Amino acid sequence: MAINYKSIFFKILKYTGITLVVLLALMFITPFVFSDKIREQVKKTANEKLNGELNYSDANVSFFTHFPSLTLTLNNFSLNGSAPFQKEKFVTADEVAFGINLSSLVFGKAIKIDQIFLSNSLINVKVNQKGEANYNVYISEPETATKKEKEETGLKLEEIEITNSKIIYDDQSTKVHIDALGFNYLGNGDLSQAIFALHSKAKIEKLNIIYENEPYLMNKKVDGDLITKINTNSLSFIFEQNDLFINKLLVDFTGKFDFLKDGYDIDFIIKSNKSNLNDLFTAFPPKYVTWLKDTELKGNVDLLFMLKGKYIASQNIAPDLSLDFKLKDGFVNYKKSAFPVSNLNMDISTKMASLNPELLDLNARNISLNVEKNQLKAQLKMNGLTTPEIDMVLNSNIDLEKLNRALGISDIELKGKLIADVKAKGKYDQKQGLFPITNGILNLNNGFVKTPYYPNPITNINVNTTISDKKGTYKDLSVVLKPATFTFEGEPFLVEADLKNFDDLNYDITAKGTLNISKIYKVFSQKGLDVDGFIKADLQLKGIQSDAEKGNYSRLHNKGTLELRNINVATEYLPKSLLIKEGIFRFNQDKMSFNTFLASYGQSDFKLNGYLQNVFNFMASKNGVLRGSFTLNSKYINVDEFMSSTSTAPVTNTATSSNTAPQATAPETGVILIPSNFDLQFYATAHKINYQGLMLQDCKGAVKMKSGKMLMQNTGFNLIGCNVAMNAAYQGINPKKAVFEYSIKATDFDIKRAYKEVKMFKEMASAAENAEGIVSLDYKIKGRLNQQMMPVYPSLIGGGILSIKDVKLKGMKMFSAVSKTADHEAIKNPELSKVDIKTTVKNNIITIERFKFKFAGFRPRIEGTSSLDGKLNIKMRLGLPPLGIIGIPLTVTGTKDNPKVKVGRKGDEIEETQDTE
Repeated sequence: MAINYKSIFFKILKYTGITLVVLLALMFITPFVFSDKIREQVKKTANEKLNGELNYSDANVSFFTHFPSLTLTLNNFSLNGSAPFQKEKFVTADEVAFGINLSSLVFGKAIKIDQIFLSNSLINVKVNQKGEANYNVYISEPETATKKEKEETGLKLEEIEITNSKIIYDDQSTKVHIDALGFNYLGNGDLSQAIFALHSKAKIEKLNIIYENEPYLMNKKVDGDLITKINTNSLSFIFEQNDLFINKLLVDFTGKFDFLKDGYDIDFIIKSNKSNLNDLFTAFPPKYVTWLKDTELKGNVDLLFMLKGKYIASQNIAPDLSLDFKLKDGFVNYKKSAFPVSNLNMDISTKMASLNPELLDLNARNISLNVEKNQLKAQLKMNGLTTPEIDMVLNSNIDLEKLNRALGISDIELKGKLIADVKAKGKYDQKQGLFPITNGILNLNNGFVKTPYYPNPITNINVNTTISDKKGTYKDLSVVLKPATFTFEGEPFLVEADLKNFDDLNYDITAKGTLNISKIYKVFSQKGLDVDGFIKADLQLKGIQSDAEKGNYSRLHNKGTLELRNINVATEYLPKSLLIKEGIFRFNQDKMSFNTFLASYGQSDFKLNGYLQNVFNFMASKNGVLRGSFTLNSKYINVDEFMSSTSTAPVTNTATSSNTAPQATAPETGVILIPSNFDLQFYATAHKINYQGLMLQDCKGAVKMKSGKMLMQNTGFNLIGCNVAMNAAYQGINPKKAVFEYSIKATDFDIKRAYKEVKMFKEMASAAENAEGIVSLDYKIKGRLNQQMMPVYPSLIGGGILSIKDVKLKGMKMFSAVSKTADHEAIKNPELSKVDIKTTVKNNIITIERFKFKFAGFRPRIEGTSSLDGKLNIKMRLGLPPLGIIGIPLTVTGTKDNPKVKVGRKGDEIEETQDTE
C-alpha cells in the first residue's frame, strides 16, 4: 500500500498550525484571565515581605516582555529604604519584571515568582555613622512559622537578571564609597532553598572605590564568573569561587559576608598569584594608568589580602586585616631611560588587628633595587605605631637623578648621591626615654631639588649625619650634623649640630644664613597656597639643658641674633596663625631679648618689648618652662579669635552622586587654653578689647600666665562710659571647659545702657530691662564657662552690692502686676534713690536680701529669690501712706515676663539646680 506523504505532511502542518494558534491564543488570553490574581498576589506578598514604601506607575502581564516567561512588569518602579532612610529611595528602575511560575498560577493556591528582571535601575545602598543601613527591607520569617505558611508566602527565585544599572554603596561608618556603573548581572540557581548556590556572571563598565575621600579604584572594568552560596535565613553570603578581572588583573576572591543587625561579619580572601606587574598597575588609580602608558614594567607579583572579623561601628568592633605582597625580578623603565630600575624585589607582610594602627605589625623582609651599578636595600620590622618596636637595616648608594628618571617622577627633579648605612633595633618610647639601639650614617652629597611650583632649584645640598645609640636610651643618643648646607636664590645657609644625651640635652649648634621662607615654600607647595617671610640667622648655641633648668647661666654659651619678618606661626593652642611682622631676637646665655616686636593675630595687633628666658630648654623638652616678661601695647584685641576649636562629626550627605563626599560641619568654638609650660608676665595697655560683643576701652593692667592659669591684677578699663576696676583668674581645663574667678567694681554707670550692651548683666539682672538711671556695682563671682566661653549658671557662686543712686523703673511687669493687685496706680512706675541691694548667687538662684525704699508716699519692702532663667519668688510688703505702718503683704511668682501677684506671704519655692561638676 502506497504511503501518501503529501497527505501526512499537510496533516502535520495542520495540527502544528492549530497548536501554535492555540498556544498563541493562550499566551494572549492567560494574562487577561489571571492578571487580577497575579497583581493581587504580588501586592499581598509585597505588603507581607517588604518593610519599605513601594511605588510604580502601572503594571502589565505578558509573555512577550521577557519571552517566553510570563512576567508581571512594574514600570517606573521605586522602593524606599528601611529605617532611618524611610523617605529615601533604595531601588529605582525604569522596569522591574517578575517571572511567574505557570504551574503555581494554574494549580497552586499561591503564585510563585521564580525570576526577577531589572533594567536601567539604581540600587542606592546607604549606611549611616551608627551602622544603620537602608537595605533591611525584607521582613524575615518568624521562627514559629509552619512550613506550609512559608511555602505560601515565600519569594522563591530561580533567576535574577540586571541590565544597564547603577549601584551606589555609601557607608559613612566605614568611610567607604563604591560606584558600579554600567552594571550587568545574570544569576541562576535554585533560589527556593534556604541555602542555595548562585552561579552568576557580572560585568561592570566603571568601578569606583573611594576610602576616606581618597580614590583607590576609578573607572575600572570588572568581568567575573562567580559561585556564591547564600543563606536566606541569616542573610549570609559564602563566596566559593570568584574569578574576577579588574582591567587586566586576575583576582581570586573567596570568603564570607554576613549581615548582622548593626554591622557585618566579614571573612574575605583576595589572591592574585603569579600576576604581571604591568597588569597590577592597570587596576591602580587613573594617575598611575597615565604613567603606565610611557613605562615598561616587568616582574612577577603575588598578592594576598585578608579581612576577617566583625565590624560593628556602635561598639567599636572592627575586623583584622592582613596583606602580603611579593614582587620578584621587577623592572621599571620610564620613557626608555638609559638607566632603568632592575632587580626590584619586595617581600612585605602587614597585619593590623581590629584595624587598630597601634596594633600594626609590619615586616618588610626585603626591599631592594638596582640602578646601573648603584643599589638600595632595606629591611624593616615594626610593631605598634606610637611606641613601636623597630628592627631596621638601610643600605643605600644610589644616584637620585638616575632613580628619578627611571621611575618617571616627572614633577620633581632630584639630583645627588644618597649614601646610607643605618641599623636600628629596639623600642621607641619618648615618655620612657627609650630609643632603638642605632648606628649609622645618612649623607646626601651635591643634592638638588626643583619642582614645577617655583622656577629656581635648591642647590648644593650637602648633609652629613651620624647617628649613634649603643644602649637604647635617650641618654645615650647622639646625633652629629656636620654640616648641613644648601644654597637658594644665591643665599647660602649652614647648620652644624652636635647633640648628645637627649635626656639632658648637651647641644652645640651653629646656624648662619638667610632663609626666604616664601620662596622655599613655593618650591614644595601646591598652587594656591602661599607663605611669606624670611629668617636671617647668625647663632651659636652651646650648653647643657639642665644648666638652663637650674639657672647655671654662666655655663651656657648662647649668643647671636635671629631676625624674623612676615612669618606665620601656627600652634596647637590657637585656632588662627600668628603673623610676626617684625622681630629681632638677640641671644645671650639663657635670655632671648627683643625690641619692637610687631605681630598680628586675626584682627588683633601687638607690639612687644621684653625678653624670654629658658628658651632652648623649652624647645628641646616637653617639660621645659618658658619664662619671660613683656610690655605689651595694642590698638585692638579681639578675644573671640583666640578661642580654640573642636571639629564636629561629618554630616551624612543624602545625595546619590558618586562624586559626593561627606561634608563636615563648621568647627565649634572652644575655651581659651593657656599652655601649662608658660611662666610669662605682661604689663599690657590696649585701646580697645572686644569680647563676645562687649567693647572695653583704655584697658590697663598686669597679666600673669603660669601653670595653665591666667591672673589679671589691678586691671582697669572704660565700659559703657564708666571706669571699671577688676581682678580675675582664669584656667582652661579642656577645649570645652574653663573655670574663673572675677571681681568688679564699677561706679556710676548707666543701667539702661548696661542692660543693652552688657550681655552678662542682661542675663543676671533681667529685672532691669526698663530701668533708667545711675547705679554702682561691687560684685565678686566665680564658676565655670562652657565651650562658647559663657557662664554655666548652676556653677556660679558669688555676691555683692548694687547701689542705686537715682533709678526710675518704667513699665516693669512685676510692679505693674503689683499695682493692679493692690489697686494703687502710683506704684506702677516707682523711683528709687540711695538704695543698696545686696544679692548672692548659688545653684542658679539669686537671693535678694531685704531692702526698703520710699516712693509717692508708699514704703515698699522687698526680699526673696529669682533664678537666672527668670523665675520669681519675691516677698513684698507694700507700706501704705502716710507712714507705712499699715501694709499689704504680697507675693510675686511666675516669671519676669509673666509675673503673678497675690495677696499673702505664701509663694512658690524655686527649685535649686545643683552643679553636677
